[in-house]
Amino acid sequence: MVNEIDSESLQQRIAAGEGIVLLDIRTPAEVAQGVIPQAQLLPMHLLPLRLNELPQDQDVIIYCRSGARSYQACAYMMQQGWGRVINLRGGIIAWARHGYPIDYPEQ
Repeated sequence: MVNEIDSESLQQRIAAGEGIVLLDIRTPAEVAQGVIPQAQLLPMHLLPLRLNELPQDQDVIIYCRSGARSYQACAYMMQQGWGRVINLRGGIIAWARHGYPIDYPEQ
C-alpha cells in the first residue's frame, strides 16, 4: 500500500520548513511547463539508476502530472526497501488547481 499526501498537506509541510525531499519524475518536456518549488528533477526512467542518491532517512514525496506514474514509482521504491516514500495524490494538476506556487525552469 503506497502512502499518499494531498496538495494541502504538502503545502503545509513545505511552509513549515519540514525536511522533505520533493521529487518530480516527469519528462523534461513536462517539467518545462512548470514545477513545484524546491523539487528535485529525476525523470522516472532514471529512477532505478539513481536510487542511491535519495535519502532513506527523510520523507521522499514523489509527483508526476496526475499521480499515476508517481504512484508506480513509490511502489517500486518500496519494493527496493525504501520506507519513507509518499505519492502526491493528483500530481501537479491538483497542486496547480489549488493555486499553489509553480516555478518555471529557465529554458
